[in-house]
Amino acid sequence: MVVIVDYGVGNLFSLASSFKAIGVDAIVSGDKEVIESAERIILPGVGAFGDASDKLFSSGLAEVVIDQAKKGKPLLGICLGMQLLFDKSFEYGEHKGLSLIKGEIRPIEEVIPKDYKIPHIGWNALQFTKKSELFKYLNDGDFVYFVHSFYGTNCNESVIATSEYGYPLTAAVGDKNVFGCQFHPEKSGEVGLKILKAFCEINA
Repeated sequence: MVVIVDYGVGNLFSLASSFKAIGVDAIVSGDKEVIESAERIILPGVGAFGDASDKLFSSGLAEVVIDQAKKGKPLLGICLGMQLLFDKSFEYGEHKGLSLIKGEIRPIEEVIPKDYKIPHIGWNALQFTKKSELFKYLNDGDFVYFVHSFYGTNCNESVIATSEYGYPLTAAVGDKNVFGCQFHPEKSGEVGLKILKAFCEINA
């Protein structure tokens, strides 16, 4: 069973529909015991890092997610959910993350050309930087859907894919059983479904 963590942010039910499309049972829950009983965990997220971090930690769900990840349970963060896996973010201040991926979140405007639009919205190609189980059904150059103004940096050891937007932005990270996608698999058509399928086949 896959549990999509409900902590007050995220497009949870489109994610649940994507799992249904690949024949996988997925439930949306903010119940600690349900999350602990899951075989795999999805950490979604849209919106501001600070608000999301506050909700995760104040609800006690941050500790549950960290504990389950450290026990080896497969965890996938999506969009803001990926960013929350990092040590901290500099999105309108400085905010702590879950420290499951070494690195930090910074504005893309610091690295992309001045004439590039912010946020980075739309379809863009993945360039794989190292082999990962998460992408076993994909080809280098497959397109996925992005919506973001911040990106993961100082995380070279964990980067498994980048996407070129005037600069090779971190598109996905992976460290043992913990994975993150800056893009939205649930909005990325067949390619996104292949990623979710591969995640469901990663051994705990």
